[in-house]
Amino acid sequence: MDKSKSYQFHYSLTNNRNQPLILLLHGFTGDCQDFSPIISLLSKSYCCLAVDLPGHGKTKVNGDESCYNMSNTAQALIHLLDDLQIDKCLLLGYSMGGRLALYMTLHFSDRFEKVVLESASPGLMTAKDRSHRLESDSHTAQKLENSNLKEFLLSWYDRPLFQSLKKSPNFHRLIEARLVNNAIELAKSLRNMGTGNQPSLWAQLAQNQIPLLLLVGAYDDKFKTINTEIASLCPAASFQIVPKAGHNIHFENIDKFVEVVRQFYD
Repeated sequence: MDKSKSYQFHYSLTNNRNQPLILLLHGFTGDCQDFSPIISLLSKSYCCLAVDLPGHGKTKVNGDESCYNMSNTAQALIHLLDDLQIDKCLLLGYSMGGRLALYMTLHFSDRFEKVVLESASPGLMTAKDRSHRLESDSHTAQKLENSNLKEFLLSWYDRPLFQSLKKSPNFHRLIEARLVNNAIELAKSLRNMGTGNQPSLWAQLAQNQIPLLLLVGAYDDKFKTINTEIASLCPAASFQIVPKAGHNIHFENIDKFVEVVRQFYD
């Protein structure tokens, strides 16, 4: 069944359509505004399309919960590119958006020229790991539905993954920006687009021929391990560690992030 009519995507499309276009996909609890500082630095050379993913920001979903999963969201974004008459573009995804970007790269390879994956993964390798994670994601989603959003965000960013981010002088600004979201919608996203429900992409990495740039922050040990493995399996991937950053590189070291992305796309 065609679910493409179930989505009303909110997005920002910045700059001249004659420039190379980048599709930007944010992480969990974010929205398209996350990329505004990056877009302002890239805007001289690129047109930027930043989208609120289902469950986030101002995007509206008029359908069942399966509209929030990875395969349906990916297909809906391809429909959006079609509607905007974007045949082929560059792609950049962060964290959850990076997992989605990798899925789109592998399933719609004719649509993307080069892809940046920031702090991303191909999902979990085994059915057992996915089952455990699905249970954990479901528990977290329940907590999200039953708690104050600000309290939830503070506990979400209290995890080891975000320790360097929490030390940023602008951390409170990031939390305030996240409050535009709706807790019930975020919970739907976590249940359906979380790592537990994501199809494993590991087996498809070797076949990929689109140039990938894997970016990981120097303080993010977990994702350094994951991305070292991706690079070893995928000949088209190059792997770079960005200094002075943890999981959210584009927030913690924006200048270096933009420099590296620009070098790769150019």
